[in-house]
Amino acid sequence: MSVPVRVGFALTGSFCTHQRVLEVMESMRDAGFRLTPILSFNAGGLDTRFGTAQALRGRLEEICGTQIIDTIEAAEPVGPKGLFDVLVVAPCTGNTIAKLAYAVTDTPVTMAVKSHLRGGRPVVIAVSTNDALSGSAANIGVLLNRRHYYFVPMKQDAPLAKPCSVVAEMELLPETVEAALSGRQLQPLLLG
Repeated sequence: MSVPVRVGFALTGSFCTHQRVLEVMESMRDAGFRLTPILSFNAGGLDTRFGTAQALRGRLEEICGTQIIDTIEAAEPVGPKGLFDVLVVAPCTGNTIAKLAYAVTDTPVTMAVKSHLRGGRPVVIAVSTNDALSGSAANIGVLLNRRHYYFVPMKQDAPLAKPCSVVAEMELLPETVEAALSGRQLQPLLLG
């Protein structure tokens, strides 16, 4: 790619998928995408069994080479300044999906999305939630029917143990971003 695609890359609190997302971010950086990390309050502040917030922040700064957007105030200029060509939310929890569906703007991620959408630019959602086929299903449907939202193809990650759980195929993020920049949804959306 001749001119680097500017990607706002927002992470929310599906901590079990962070490692996969970080690996995809590295491959996107190596492919020439210019990444800026954005963290929800939980993703940026909680230590979990999957790692510490400090370790996640360090890794993001190493991968992206830019300062992390981690406050609502820092996320607000995303749209007015046209900072990104595309905004990715990966992983995107059921909580964040619900907030986006109902225009609740109370985290750096939801503010970044709201601000970015005001310019009519694409938002790519990589679902990762245990209730995608139950409580979050209606909210996913709302976003599927909204302009400028594109989804990374997804599948049930453990149908017998967690029958309502769905996770995006994170490795398809770069291809989904390219499709979204062309105004189309990467297909198939539901993987077997």
